[in-house]
This record gives sequence, C-alpha cells and structure tokens, in this order.
Amino acid sequence: MMMIMMMMITYYSYCIRFDQVLFHYLITSKAFGTFGFDIHHRYSDTVKQSLNGDGLPEEGTIDYYNALAHRDQVIMGRRLAAISTPILTFYSVDGNETYSVTAIANLHFAYVRVGTPTLFFLVALDTGSDLFWLPCDCTTCARYYNESDGSKFPLDIYSPSNSTTSSRLPCNSPMCGPTRGCLAKSNTCSYQQFYGTTSSTGILVDDVLHFGTNTNPQDPIDVTVTFGCGKNQTGGYLERGGGINGILGLGMDDISVPSVLAKKGFTANSFSLCFVNEGLGRIEFGDKGSVDQKTTPFNLQKIKSTYSVTVTQVTVGNNVNDHLHITAILDSTFTYTYLTEPAYSFIVNNFISRVTEEPYTYPYEVVLDYCFALSENQTSYITPNLTFTMKGGNQYNVMNPTLKFEQEESGSAYCLAIIKSESDNIIGHNFMTGHRLVFDREEMILGWKESDCYDSIPSDTQVPRKGDSTRPRAPPPPRANGAARLSSVTSGLMAVMLAVFFHNFIDLSS
Repeated sequence: MMMIMMMMITYYSYCIRFDQVLFHYLITSKAFGTFGFDIHHRYSDTVKQSLNGDGLPEEGTIDYYNALAHRDQVIMGRRLAAISTPILTFYSVDGNETYSVTAIANLHFAYVRVGTPTLFFLVALDTGSDLFWLPCDCTTCARYYNESDGSKFPLDIYSPSNSTTSSRLPCNSPMCGPTRGCLAKSNTCSYQQFYGTTSSTGILVDDVLHFGTNTNPQDPIDVTVTFGCGKNQTGGYLERGGGINGILGLGMDDISVPSVLAKKGFTANSFSLCFVNEGLGRIEFGDKGSVDQKTTPFNLQKIKSTYSVTVTQVTVGNNVNDHLHITAILDSTFTYTYLTEPAYSFIVNNFISRVTEEPYTYPYEVVLDYCFALSENQTSYITPNLTFTMKGGNQYNVMNPTLKFEQEESGSAYCLAIIKSESDNIIGHNFMTGHRLVFDREEMILGWKESDCYDSIPSDTQVPRKGDSTRPRAPPPPRANGAARLSSVTSGLMAVMLAVFFHNFIDLSS
C-alpha cells in the first residue's frame, strides 16, 4: 500500500513538473521551428539569370562601387523627400559609360513560393517596410525581363482566382487597419504602398506561403499570410531592368511576415539576417540567436518603429571616443554605412593616421573620398580595428570597413566604405556583413555573433556558392492535418516527457 501511495505521489509530481517543463518549453524558441531562405545579392548569378544585367557596371570595379553609392543616395533622397525626381542614370568615372540606377534598385532577393498550385517569385527583402506584396492581376506592372540576348524572361503573376487557397481580406479584418482603404462594392481591403517615387497599389489577400524547416529531413510548413495583390506598380518597378517581382517587408508592423508567423504560433517573433562577402546569405524566421550572442536594446519609437540602436562609444585601433551618442538605423537596403558628425570625422581621421598605404585620388569624381593604393606586388592590406560599443556595453566589431577593387591600368586600391551623412546614421549592408544579426521583436533587442551564415543549419545541408544559379529545392509534399508542423514540436515534447519520467523513476527506485 505504501508503495502504491509513493507511486501515486510520484505520478502527480511528474505531472506538475511536466506542466512546468512544457510551459517553459512552449514559451521559448525551442518550441517553435525555424525556417528561412537563402539570400542572393543583385549581382549573384541566381538573380542575374532572372533580372538581366544590362546597365550594370562590372562587379568589383570602381564603377560598381560608385554605382552602389549613387543608388544609396537616391534611396536616401526619396526617404527624406529631398528630391522629387531621382537621378536614374549616371556616368562611369571616366565619363565613357552610362549606367542605370533603376537596374540596381534593390540589393537582396530571395525566392518565395506562394499559392495553390505553387508559384515562384523572386522578391526583394526590405527591413524598412512592412508589407509583403506580389504582382497580381496586373493593370500596370512588369511582366517579364529583357535579357541581354534579346529574349524575354517571363515573370510569374499571382492571381487570387487561380489559387484554391486564396481569399480576399474583408474590410472589417483587424489586418486591414486604419491606414488601408476599403472597396465597398466587394468588401475588400485595399492598400497603397509608397517607396519614395515608386509605389504599389492593390488589394489585400490571404494565401499560403510555403516554407521548409531547417531540419534534416526537411519538414514542409504552409502558413496563411496576408499580402498585397499588387495590380498597379509605378516608377522604377516598370523601368527596363528595374522591374521587380515583389517585396517582402520585414518591419515590425502586424502585417509583416515575421509578425504573422509568430502570431500563428509557427515561430518566435524574431528573425535573423546574415551576409557573407560572396553575395550570399540567409534569412531565418524564428531565430532567437544563441546564448553566447551579444545584444543591445532597440530604440522604441512612437510614430514608426525601425530597427534603431544606440552606439555609445567608437574605437579605431586603440583610440577611444566615449563622448559620442549615435542613434543608428540598421538597414540592409543600403550598401554602405552613413554617419553624421562628429562620429564620421573621428573614424576617418583615426583610420587615415593608421594606414600605411599612400592615398589614392581618382582623376574622376567618385563618391568614396578616402582611398589608398596598393603596391605592385601587394595582394593584402592591414587596417585598424573598428569597434562600436552599443548601449548596454557590448562591442560590435566591424568586419568589413573597407572595399578593394582592381584597376586595369593603375593596379589595386581600397577605400574606406563610410559616407558622410547630413541627416540619419545608417548601418548598412557592408557593416552588417560577417555577423548573424538577430532582430528579436519579443525582447526588443538586436543580437549579433560572427558567423559564416551556415553554421547553424544541418551539417549536410548544401551551402550555396556564388556560381549556383538554380532555384531552391522544393520541400517534400505537405503531410495531412498539419502533421508537418507538429512533427518537430512533438518529438521535442516526447523527449522532455521521457526525460522527466525516467528521472522520477530513478528517484523512486533509489
């Protein structure tokens, strides 16, 4: 009898402890899956096979880096409304070639799969906006890209009527919100999204976005999300080479894909971005980072939330400036990093004083002001360490403060890839490269850790290389009744249950 009572007490103790473990398990990211996409730079073979490379300077040249700087300035001008008509073309540094800014309007792309049957879209990633939209039942939008050989590459165009899992978003939906419109006749929520002088206009719909988990074997995940059915595009979206197949907004609003995934319980409300020098990277939804990552809080804003952080100290080599207080926005839309005074001059002056190479001045106008020539046989160079101390005391080591390029006649050179700003401080793609950056919207913190972008996915997952030009591998067919989503969670819970049970069993036996 005493043994039975002891077993019953142990059983109830096990149940209580399991509830506690289960609760802890469910509120941490371990209870959710993580899944994402490979990121491809505008100059990657994967993107160039879909968006033709006409009007683009050769990668790695000074014209290439100058073109990206011009592009940044156009985007910044649009955001500040400082210019009403953007400069869409510019000359090469020698004045012999003309390049188009619209051809590099967006930097980073990913393939997404939407609807039933599935369609592929090469969408641009944008941390500065919230809405996910696709070209849809088009009145005015790009339908194909002109290839350099004269052929035309057709684009998938989404249509709600062609997808069996699609439905229009009614005007009374919480996702419609006060900033949206309403088409009363069809009771459909409408939208108009501006990006400076370009825009997308249409209706909001719900449909399935297809993912694959970062597990081996891969589990399919189908998530119903709200996105824009973009019927009318304007500006650069219609230009030759500048057309686009959709935008995936990664902002903090409830309508963004990371928010929807979290609200529906598929992932934690967090995602990570990671870039490497080869023009590749990863975006991981649900990624909360690692226990050894460094963190700093986001600056909360009342009007429009951005991924803004505070830099309290800047170090160049062994020279420290702890009198700075910089509020900077992390925005991968920008190629370079833009800093206002006095931070800009502090970094530039201390950088120049520690560089051993001779200054190099181009005979033509370039955006990058501080460049240095390498000797005839010199293949590498050493620059001083650049470190930002963030609010809270953690240090962010900038991995790529410079860029190197080859000149046919004058040899190699490198430039400090920081540009002076008269308005905002922006930490761009170049300062983000080499880190896995975690945008944790639950804790409202930025996390970071040095990474090659593929160190946290299964070891036998094929890491794409720069020459890869194939579309992503499709996940296996969905399992019935949502079993795919539950499989990894169920396995984890079973492991927890067995661990707790055997622990109690051993305690009872002893």
